[in-house]
Amino acid sequence: MSVISSRKVSDFIAKIPLYILLLAFSAIFLFPLYWMICTSLKDIVEANMAPPTWFPHELHWKNYWDVTQTIPFWRYTANTLFLCFASVIGTTISCAMAAYGFSRFAWPGREKFFLLTLATMMIPFPVMMVPLYAEFKAFGWIGTNLPLWVPAFFGSAYNIFLLRQFFLSIPKELSEAAIIDGCSEWGIFWKIIIPLAHPALMVVGLFCFMAVWNDFLGPLIYLMDPEQFTLALGLQQFQNKHGGTDVTLLMSAATLMILPIIILFFFTQKSFIEGISLTGMKL
Repeated sequence: MSVISSRKVSDFIAKIPLYILLLAFSAIFLFPLYWMICTSLKDIVEANMAPPTWFPHELHWKNYWDVTQTIPFWRYTANTLFLCFASVIGTTISCAMAAYGFSRFAWPGREKFFLLTLATMMIPFPVMMVPLYAEFKAFGWIGTNLPLWVPAFFGSAYNIFLLRQFFLSIPKELSEAAIIDGCSEWGIFWKIIIPLAHPALMVVGLFCFMAVWNDFLGPLIYLMDPEQFTLALGLQQFQNKHGGTDVTLLMSAATLMILPIIILFFFTQKSFIEGISLTGMKL
C-alpha cells in the first residue's frame, strides 16, 4: 500500500506543472466572463473609472432589474426561446431521419449523396444570403420569424453527419431482431434507434440551441418588427440607442443572456460529453 501511495504522490507532483498551465489558460478564458459580471454590478461612475477597479466597491444588483425595465427583455427572451425550441425540434427530427437513411439503408448513390451533403458545409452563409432572402421574400416570409425556424425541418449537414456516425455504431442485429418480431422500419427508428441515440441527439439539440440563441445575422436580416426581436438583436438595438447606453446595464443584459446557456450546459453536461465521446466510434 505504501508503494502505491508513494507512486500516486509522485505522479501528482509530476503533473503539478501541467495543472498550473491548465489553470493559467482557464483564467485567461474566464477573465472576460468575470469582467462582464463585475462590470454589471458596478455603478456608471465606477465602471468608467481609469484605472479600472477589479471588484465593485458596492454591489449594484439593481442593474439587473433596471435593464429588464429599460428594454422589453422578457419579450425578447420569449421570442428567442420560441425560435430555439422550434429549431431544436426541427433539427433533431429531420437530421435523425436523414442520418438513419444514410446509415441503415443501402441504396444506389448513397455515398455520393452523403459526400454531396457534407460538401454543403463548405458553402459560407454570405454566399447563400441573397438567394435565401429572395426565396423567402417570394414566399412572403420577410418580416416574420418563419425564415429563422422553418429551414431547421430540412436538416443540416453537420448534424446529419454527427448522427449518422452514431447510428453506425448501433449493431444492426438489433434491427434484424426487431424485423423478425414484426416491427416496421418506422417502428425500429422510433422504438430502437432514437432511444439508443439519446446522447447524440442531446449533442445536436445543444449545438442547435446555442447557435439559435446567439444568432444575430439571421434576425437582423429577416425581422422588421421590434416586437419580434430576439435577445441578440435587441441588445444590439439597446447598445445603439441614442448613440450609446449605460455600460453597466449592457453588461447586465449580456450576463442575463448567457445565463440560460450556462444553466443548460450545467444540467446536461453528462449527456453532452457522453454524446461527444461516443459519436464517430465507427467510421
